[in-house]
Amino acid sequence: MEKLERLIVNTEEVVTIEELRAVLTKPSPKAYIGFEPSGVVHLGWKICTNKIKDFLTCGFDFTVLLADWHAYINDKLGGDLERIKLCGRYMQDCFAAMGVDTSKIRFVYASDYVNDAKYWELVLRTAKATSVARVKRAMDIMGRGEEEAEKDLSKLFYPAMQVSDIFYLNLDVAYGGTDQRHAHMLARDVAKKIEQPIPVAIHTPLLTSLQAGGRMNPIEAKMSKSKPESMISIHDTPDEVKMKLSKAYCPEKQVEGNPVLEICKFVIFPDLDGKPFLIQRPEKFGGNLEFTTYEALADAFIAGLHPLDLKNATANNINTILAPVHSFFERHPQNYNKMRVAGIIL
Repeated sequence: MEKLERLIVNTEEVVTIEELRAVLTKPSPKAYIGFEPSGVVHLGWKICTNKIKDFLTCGFDFTVLLADWHAYINDKLGGDLERIKLCGRYMQDCFAAMGVDTSKIRFVYASDYVNDAKYWELVLRTAKATSVARVKRAMDIMGRGEEEAEKDLSKLFYPAMQVSDIFYLNLDVAYGGTDQRHAHMLARDVAKKIEQPIPVAIHTPLLTSLQAGGRMNPIEAKMSKSKPESMISIHDTPDEVKMKLSKAYCPEKQVEGNPVLEICKFVIFPDLDGKPFLIQRPEKFGGNLEFTTYEALADAFIAGLHPLDLKNATANNINTILAPVHSFFERHPQNYNKMRVAGIIL
């Protein structure tokens, strides 16, 4: 697979393809993704870790920003920076557990550079190059509404800091879920005004909540660790995965807005590595089925494949994906156990 094709597979948006093609001519282009350390990691991370692996395969110098000061501004983990940093160390373990070669990526904390005057110069220059109204529109990157800034001024700093992170790290590509689009588009606009390199923006989809019920706003409907019933934690046992899938929204013959099929498309099929997606059924119900492409599975569902058969097969595949994750944390339990003692993971 060519580098460009690899980087755009399973993406929602690339701004722009031509700019990305130019970036790929560089000997060691730079990309990043930013995370607020804020709690347990869920299955949606598989989309991100798969894409990070694609960046590494394509020769990128890749940075994971563990945005501890941003999490503080966003009131995560009670605004306790020590708990936030502990969560950051746990998240580093999660990347390794999910198969990312962590020796090939750089983990950076915002606290590593907040004492650098050059960073705050970028924050101020970014703030000078945009408006309060534009910054407020970008606040959905925090999961916050515009009204939040009326009672807490620091919330307005967040988008300017995220844009400045991109400039400070001297990135060619800003990568994230579709919920980060406003910040990345703001960075592209500001870059033109303050003579910074314009970053390519790559966005992958957000996994829909298991109980989404076809809600229209994908950011509101995404899996969230704040709603445990809506998501599959990477620490869920096989029985817990089966139970959650059994209750998932999965209307007959409906593909759009179906969280079970989304998991198949964006999490399971990229991991099958040539093996078929197997649906096991008694002979009296038609016997076993095998699918080598997601499109074939979706067509079968439209044609009448029973939701329960799909859910059972999806649960089995998720448990296969999570088995090495569980094994990793059995061998490296320290940060995970500290998270449990701190009450961050229940």
